[in-house]
Amino acid sequence: MARPAEIVIVGAGPRATGVLERILANVSEMLPTRELQVHVVDPYPPGAGRVWRAGQSPLMWVNVPAREVTMFTDESVRCDGPLRPGPSLDEWAGTSRERGADRNGIFASRLVQGDYLTWVFSRIVAQRPANVRVSVHATRATGLTDGPDGKQQVRLADREQCLPADIVILALGHLDDEKGQQESELESFASRHGLAYVPRSYSADVDLSVLRPRENVIMRGFGLAFVDLAVMLTEGRGGAYSVGGDGRLRYLASGEEPRLYVGSRRGVPYRTKISHQPFSVPAALPRFFNGSVLRHGPSQDMDFRTELWPLMAKEIGWAHYHELFTTHRDRVAVDWADFSTSYADFNWNSSELEDHVKACVPDPVDRLNLGQLDRPLHGVWHERFGDLQAHVRSHISADVARRGEGAHSADLGTVWGLKSVSRQLATILDAGRLSARSEANDVAGWWKGFFDYVCSGPPSPRARQLVALSEAGILNFLGSGMWMVPDESCGVFRAGSANTAHTVDAKSFVEARLPTPDLRRCPDTLLRGLLERGEAVECVITDQDGFAHRSGLLQVSPRDFRVIDASGRPHPQRYALGPFTSVRHFATFTRPQTNGLFFRQNDALARNVLCALAYG
Repeated sequence: MARPAEIVIVGAGPRATGVLERILANVSEMLPTRELQVHVVDPYPPGAGRVWRAGQSPLMWVNVPAREVTMFTDESVRCDGPLRPGPSLDEWAGTSRERGADRNGIFASRLVQGDYLTWVFSRIVAQRPANVRVSVHATRATGLTDGPDGKQQVRLADREQCLPADIVILALGHLDDEKGQQESELESFASRHGLAYVPRSYSADVDLSVLRPRENVIMRGFGLAFVDLAVMLTEGRGGAYSVGGDGRLRYLASGEEPRLYVGSRRGVPYRTKISHQPFSVPAALPRFFNGSVLRHGPSQDMDFRTELWPLMAKEIGWAHYHELFTTHRDRVAVDWADFSTSYADFNWNSSELEDHVKACVPDPVDRLNLGQLDRPLHGVWHERFGDLQAHVRSHISADVARRGEGAHSADLGTVWGLKSVSRQLATILDAGRLSARSEANDVAGWWKGFFDYVCSGPPSPRARQLVALSEAGILNFLGSGMWMVPDESCGVFRAGSANTAHTVDAKSFVEARLPTPDLRRCPDTLLRGLLERGEAVECVITDQDGFAHRSGLLQVSPRDFRVIDASGRPHPQRYALGPFTSVRHFATFTRPQTNGLFFRQNDALARNVLCALAYG
């Protein structure tokens, strides 16, 4: 009888749980008689992992509606393994009055999300086939080596004896980041002058006690990390909201809040989540930015701005105008068939297309202006700081109103277009066709930020709260093109922007941004050991002229997710998947009925692993 096969999964968060679910779903077909032992290694609770662990404030929300989060495959998922349906977060939370009360009607708290993930892990383990055992090790994996007997050896922090494995799957999620030179210099400056400096970190891990009540705090970053921190520094310190007779939201300060000054490149928060449902069938995508880009483009060193972006922008516009013309016929001058024929013929940014859109879409508010969408404060100048505050408040309020009204459902088309081109771009990146300069400057440097800004913003209640905090004088907007300098002579952090001459001095500075994955600065000893021995490498792409882009990501094979070593060889027993890897398009969660990439990736990895065990 064959000896039991052994798999070690390093990590126990959503990705690891999803991979485990697919292994257990496929094992009866691919490894029907052999015993299988799966070890899951993580110091944090299985299912929830670090990010969604218990003990976080109930004020912190999941950033997507509960109905759009599921850990179970449904009939829409096109994968080779069997489907195993189960409840979405919303359906699961709705079965309990206590859990339902913590959903805010639409958005669940992170505590509820963590409970859901813990329940998912327990359910899939309980339903495992009879020939499978699953063991959880609540410790950290500190090393990974090849054993003399052909097994992998996983060293654990809490014991001398290693875990042997036929296959190791690294599902580490988001990596920590050691301080770089800039962070070290700011930390040293703060220490010399008795100031508070908070570097990039995950919101639940930040020590906010160093930020004192009623003192100025400069915060760099206006995305979701900022929103989380702002909530903890206001409601988390005893503040509350009330709705006045005029329907306006007002903030009631506790007196324990610091005065927050926030700025960023754009100077405004991410666009509010669209809260209405589509009114028509979305446009069939992709239409212009599809596989033909690869077939007809050069073999390598494609340029993002000249070769890709015109087609990407045209695709986004196609999705935007399709929703406008098919849903709001009273606001357009021709029908979709007439508009789309000419639209397809014209190049993006051509005068012909501009004239065509103007003639067919009378109201400028209905036209897609990607430049204005990207930089809403470009060219804005206010001598008085208070006028800038009013301007940004008006911008946020208008965005909340627009994204909550079905009259502007074309914005939903824009989001669909962005998601479509993002998927197609991932294919080009995985094929190695984009130049290193374009990947560094345009994709990592601009595109990712623009995509997140439009598609991954806060729920509308959070955006309304930002306006109320501003009106209460707790939150102040620095503007776009934000800069911050440590003033050695005055012993303060000083900040300003491109939108006003007003500057702010503060005794505290917070990097309100998440760490960027970077293997070179990752303190994880397992990954560092692999890198130092040449058994793993950072994904680096190089142009023909020698320009190199260091991604900071672990190089894995895009087809089977195997870890690549310094010689370019994929390791037959080591796999990795998640945001720390070179797989360019990934998702932590997925919406029901959308053929989620999360499930397809997990299923492909699981079947590769089981195939290797069956025939290895």
